[in-house]
Amino acid sequence: MARPCCCRRIEGKPTAAVFKPAGVSERGLGEVIMSLDEFEAVRLADGEGLYQEEAAKKMKVSRPTFGRILQSAHGKIAEALGCGKVLRIAGGTIYIRDRDGFHCGVCRHRWRTGRGKPGGRICPRCRGKKDCANDPEKKTRKPKG
Repeated sequence: MARPCCCRRIEGKPTAAVFKPAGVSERGLGEVIMSLDEFEAVRLADGEGLYQEEAAKKMKVSRPTFGRILQSAHGKIAEALGCGKVLRIAGGTIYIRDRDGFHCGVCRHRWRTGRGKPGGRICPRCRGKKDCANDPEKKTRKPKG
């Protein structure tokens, strides 16, 4: 049995979550699902031009893990563009760092850190150790693929 994924840090969700070929109905097209951590890897490496080592630190993953995430994302983008499929960005085991604090992608808990407040990057409720694929309380599941 494979080890469950650790939560990965992302800076925010994309403005648009679905991309499709122009002038074609979404109904007849295949679909490729890219997770939010894969989107973040592409944004950091290709969008911001960061080296993998720097980008991995921002996402709080190892450099080899970042490389695997990025390779998977590039494959999905190539499949969507090359085969004329819908590219949907959703899911993944993530936590979102924003101005208001943190948001756990596993259990949906929100928390803040700062002066006199406990916390950090690990979710105080689930400790980031829930297996999201087997968690019945989780609203969105990690996409297969």
